[in-house]
Amino acid sequence: MLAQKYFAHLQSVLEEVARAQMPLIQEAAHLIAEAIAAGNSLFVFGCSHSALPAQEIFYRAGGLMLVNAVFAPGLEAVAVRPPTLTSAMEQLEGYGLATFRERVPARAGDVMIIVSVSGRNAVPVEMALAAKEAGMKVIAITSLAYSKAVSSRHSSGKRVFELADIVLDNGSPVGDACLEVPGFAQRICSTSGVVAGAILHAIIAQVVENLAQAGITPPVYMSANLEGGMEHNRRMLAQYADRIFYL
Repeated sequence: MLAQKYFAHLQSVLEEVARAQMPLIQEAAHLIAEAIAAGNSLFVFGCSHSALPAQEIFYRAGGLMLVNAVFAPGLEAVAVRPPTLTSAMEQLEGYGLATFRERVPARAGDVMIIVSVSGRNAVPVEMALAAKEAGMKVIAITSLAYSKAVSSRHSSGKRVFELADIVLDNGSPVGDACLEVPGFAQRICSTSGVVAGAILHAIIAQVVENLAQAGITPPVYMSANLEGGMEHNRRMLAQYADRIFYL
């Protein structure tokens, strides 16, 4: 059964990513924790489907309050109609740069995580270029197999992985779809979103541990549905207000 096969395939990808990418996950967490300890900020960005894993670690119970999700209007999910417009928008040169300038109060030493499966479209490439120019560190979550098989759609000729300080490979195949259906020519289903979300949660878990071990109380959301949760969140949000830009 393909339904069962999907779970088996997803598990194998997650296990391989956990094995092969763990040193880089640790490196990314170390970079972020050091930036936070030094008073710097953390941002995360993705377009359309790649925006969804970014939102997985943004403003949620158990999540780090310092995750500033950057939303490019129309590309913050797949809510635009018709949805085919998002594919054209991702290729629109200049839009990523404008989004960065308007939505990222960047300082040298800040960290930007960019989620992009193919890494080829103009908007995520420009986000990486702008972040590097601003003196930020860039962490990419991408598919290296996919990205290396395609050309850039930005005039720089660059793909996201070529601009990042740390590159985390989500293990997705070229074209993203992973399952073969007997008698059907096209592959179906993707693991990239689930795996990117898992990588991001793993990074945040390690960041929180690193900060705690350094004697820094990490600002983490409590569920507002727990007694005292809202009060806790208000206190921590006020304490770290200088690095939280989404309120």
